[in-house]
Amino acid sequence: MSACHQVLDRLLFRLSTYLLPLLMLGLSALALVAWPSHYPSLQGQALSFQVVEDLRGNWTPQDALKTLAEVNPPAVVHRDTQLSTRPFWLRLDIAEHDSAIPQSVEFSSRHATEITCWDAQNLTELGHADRGTDTGPLSLLKAGFALALPVDRAVDSAICRALFVGPARIRAQQWDSPVLLRSTQQFHNYAGLLDGGVMILALFVFLTGLINRNTTYVLFSTWLVVNLRMAALSAGWDYQWLGHLVPVNWLQPSRLITVAVYYVTTITLFRTFFEDELNKVGYQQLMRLAQWTCLPLLMLSATLSYASFLPLIWVSTAFNIIVLVFFLGRILWLTRSRVAMWYAASITITLFASLYEVISAALGIKGLIDSVNSVTAALSSSLMAALAIAAQMKQEHEQRLEIQAELQHTYEAMPIGLFTLDMQGRIMSANPALLQMLGEQVLEPGHNDWYRQFRQGAWTHLHQQLHQQKTVELEVEGLRQDDNARPRRYMVRAALARDKIEGSLQDVTEKSLAIENLRFLAHNDPLTKVLNRRGVEMALDAALSGAREGRPLALAYLDLDRFKLINDLFGHNAGDEVLQQVCTRVNTLLSEPMRLGRVGGDEFVIVMPDTRVKLARLICQGVVATIGGTPYRVGERAFHVRGSVGLIEVGPGTSIKDAVATADRACREAKAGHSDGLVVFEKNARAFLDHEAEMRLVERLSAQADLSGLFVEMQPIMSLRKPRASLNFEVLLRMQDENGNRIPTDRLIAAGENSGRMGVIDRWVLDHTLQWLQTHQASLGATQFVCMNLSGASLNDERFVDDVFEALEQNIEIARHICLEITESVALHDLQNTRRFIDRVRQYGAKVALDDFGAGYTSFSYLKDLPGDLLKIDGSFIVNMNQHPANIAIVEAIVNLAQNLGMKTIAEWAEDAETVQTLAEIGVDYVQGFVVARPQAPAAILGVRSSADFIPAEGEMATVLDALEKLGTTPDLFLGTSVDQVH
Repeated sequence: MSACHQVLDRLLFRLSTYLLPLLMLGLSALALVAWPSHYPSLQGQALSFQVVEDLRGNWTPQDALKTLAEVNPPAVVHRDTQLSTRPFWLRLDIAEHDSAIPQSVEFSSRHATEITCWDAQNLTELGHADRGTDTGPLSLLKAGFALALPVDRAVDSAICRALFVGPARIRAQQWDSPVLLRSTQQFHNYAGLLDGGVMILALFVFLTGLINRNTTYVLFSTWLVVNLRMAALSAGWDYQWLGHLVPVNWLQPSRLITVAVYYVTTITLFRTFFEDELNKVGYQQLMRLAQWTCLPLLMLSATLSYASFLPLIWVSTAFNIIVLVFFLGRILWLTRSRVAMWYAASITITLFASLYEVISAALGIKGLIDSVNSVTAALSSSLMAALAIAAQMKQEHEQRLEIQAELQHTYEAMPIGLFTLDMQGRIMSANPALLQMLGEQVLEPGHNDWYRQFRQGAWTHLHQQLHQQKTVELEVEGLRQDDNARPRRYMVRAALARDKIEGSLQDVTEKSLAIENLRFLAHNDPLTKVLNRRGVEMALDAALSGAREGRPLALAYLDLDRFKLINDLFGHNAGDEVLQQVCTRVNTLLSEPMRLGRVGGDEFVIVMPDTRVKLARLICQGVVATIGGTPYRVGERAFHVRGSVGLIEVGPGTSIKDAVATADRACREAKAGHSDGLVVFEKNARAFLDHEAEMRLVERLSAQADLSGLFVEMQPIMSLRKPRASLNFEVLLRMQDENGNRIPTDRLIAAGENSGRMGVIDRWVLDHTLQWLQTHQASLGATQFVCMNLSGASLNDERFVDDVFEALEQNIEIARHICLEITESVALHDLQNTRRFIDRVRQYGAKVALDDFGAGYTSFSYLKDLPGDLLKIDGSFIVNMNQHPANIAIVEAIVNLAQNLGMKTIAEWAEDAETVQTLAEIGVDYVQGFVVARPQAPAAILGVRSSADFIPAEGEMATVLDALEKLGTTPDLFLGTSVDQVH
């Protein structure tokens, strides 16, 4: 029974799909060829007439008859107006006819706007009509007007006055009135056929374009409607729209705009539809030229008159027809596309119809085609367009089938798992890759639930995410397939699609493990597995956020003592093993959320959030004990390692950099001399406050450009040869804060070096000193040298060195007073550069002193390479030297060495008269210290004649001074001498 049903289904389908359409086509062809037409071809009798143009436009019928009689123009069957808008008068004779049959005269020009007729014998008005009104027997008919001749009296001839707009042709035809009525019905039948057929087709194309979101179809539907209006204009029924009359005052402007709009839409459609092909055939500038003519013509159509606009549109249409035909031929030649072929046929029909209109209007050729041909042209072009759309739809359908087949193949061959879920989390479909990952049973009922394949909560999480956003990407963990196997990890990408969930599944187990490892390495030290510097910063940043909320925070800095020896003696492998064991021991003492991090080779940081300093102290004591309590065994060797810890209590608002720097400072103090290996800085500890003050000063120096707060003091340097004969001194840098309090100099120097501003500060001191000396040069006649210390950071700055030379050159007359002090360690850092610097400075007449001499561990042999003028003996040898005979011997050796090298000596830190007496006996040339004078304001220097004037008149130092004056027979090195200045 089912087989019979199937046969019936196939039979009815083939009957309706194939047989009936073929029968309909055959019947239609038979009707067109063999059956008589319901509207047979009808034609009126052409009347000949005499015509004359009223140049003034004010003739009466009598004037017109008189002029016709005088001119006697030949009788014609048609006359072209040549775009004239002046009145035309025509006299026509009525043909003989059966008096029983009513007669009518048709004036068929669609460009006629007004006609009035009179009986030529007695000048009785027969009728008047225009596009808005008609009177009497003269009325609108078809595209023009028709005059119904009176039946009550015979009219042998008539004279008519007619007005025209556009390329009009005057014609008159005499009809039997019943035949004219049938011809009118035929005329409106063709108009209705064209209106209905093309509008239905345009509506179909428009809806197709909207449904498929294809703007080309929408554009084509617009072109079809404009094409319909052009056919109506050509056939003469454009005075109506869908059976309704167009207002008279709209009719003439709408014709010009219709022509311009048709011109624009044709070019736009061609450019849009063949966009890809036009890019291949080239000649783009030619197409652009055609496009640029559209907007001007569209604007001119609304402003120019009929007579002015038509020649312009004729030329433009002829040019663009040639352009479009050229491109159409190249496209067909290159593409061989059926769609392009049908569109080409449609556009070709329309283009040649338009070309005929242009030629016939321009050359006056009429009568080649009639309204039936216009209808046929419009319907034919629309039919070709429908075939083009059908071909394109077929082509798109075939492309979709190909894409679908390709997608199906891709779906099957895709190495990534693809799936479809319903909204209950059941797997509805899966590709082979997914089946391979999850198993063949994944599609079987009872096994196809999402939650059965992945860890608990995977389906709930996916479902919630999809309801919050359109697409979801998340990583899930599969169920363990084997007790010994690591669970696989998958990347799920899913999206909601038509009440289903479409997505992909990719095994990312190895990638996930690699990312976890990279993430671990990004924040942890690969050797010890504790935090690295970046991890420490992140942990400390999080802890500081808690500190800002009032929670306690402690930070410890751990440094292993003499760890470098292990690497040097036993290799880095042994050192690495020791580091790992150290971290293991320390971590056993820490609890969450404390974190240990490695910030250097053997330096570590312990971040202790929510830990008060007392508890942190106990933990750090345990760290020091556990590190050094038992030896570290590496192979057969055992190593003892000791650690030093600096612990600080971190307050709110402290930066990461300041916290680590302060902890490091505490650690260095612990490393320097604390037997228990631990130094603690609480928030209010003096060392902590000093360091914070130094950090604030660094920030101030880094931000300031004018170095406000700097000033100088001057400490006298007294000659031990002729104490009252010279006024020498050292310029000392000082600074005060915003409140006027003095900032310790060592803090200022450290801050200047840490901020990178030491060169700027030294340049300020040099400029300030030179300016002061220049201003008070007349009061400093006893001054041989003014010492100024240069920091190592400045001497290593090439820009600062150049600034020193420039300043000395600009102040060459007082440069001889300047004595630049260079410390021993800086001088030995780069011996050759130091030698060049000294030589260059001495060329300007300035002097050079080697500061803090003897404090280092280097040999004295370098002195032969540094041609200095003075040696400043380090104050550590001078203080209480009479209680340390070794210091006296060292100072005596330095003095003898300096004398042999032609250099003079200055002893620093002299604090009592006995020391000065000993220094004089040894042979030191100058002394500087509190026993002579403390640092003075610059004004105080100007108030004395020599450095000895600062010594009180009574006391032990006064007695020593008097003795020196009496014994002083050796001339001062700089007193009364001059230095050659090379410039």
